Amino acid sequence: MQLIEINKARYRKHLNRVIAGCGIGLAVGSLAISQTLIALFPDESGSHFHWNLIGVAITSVGLAWLLNKYRTHSFMTEVVYVWELKKALNKITRKMAKLKAAGREGNADALLAIHYSYAGSRLLWQLDDNLITMDDLAIKQAELESVAAQHNVTLNVEDYDESILKQF
Repeated sequence: MQLIEINKARYRKHLNRVIAGCGIGLAVGSLAISQTLIALFPDESGSHFHWNLIGVAITSVGLAWLLNKYRTHSFMTEVVYVWELKKALNKITRKMAKLKAAGREGNADALLAIHYSYAGSRLLWQLDDNLITMDDLAIKQAELESVAAQHNVTLNVEDYDESILKQF
């Protein structure tokens, strides 16, 4: 997955609409379904927990289906890209201890994966205005670059491919 520049204002606007739509859809859908089930199958004890749970579950599945169906729509481009980037970075993070150990030994693939992780994290943090941790990231990036220079490894984020993680 290549890192691309994203229009921050468009991304935030679309993400906020998706979140609001999902929240409203979950509230309205689960209430409508659970109230319909309660009206059709009343419980004499007054406990309708199971109908409420079924309403939430059905609505959640419906929302997940809608999000998946419309993930290729132009409105969702930035939102889906960020979701996919977070998924890719999570795969790297789960293997970070092994990657760092291999990187200290000069493994070019490990260094490249770490470099991609740092670049992707920087992009996400800028989109989310999470600038507090950018200083820590800059320090880690400088350490990575010194290790790469020590082992004569050139790091280019465009060279990263997720398949290199399989060896770690």
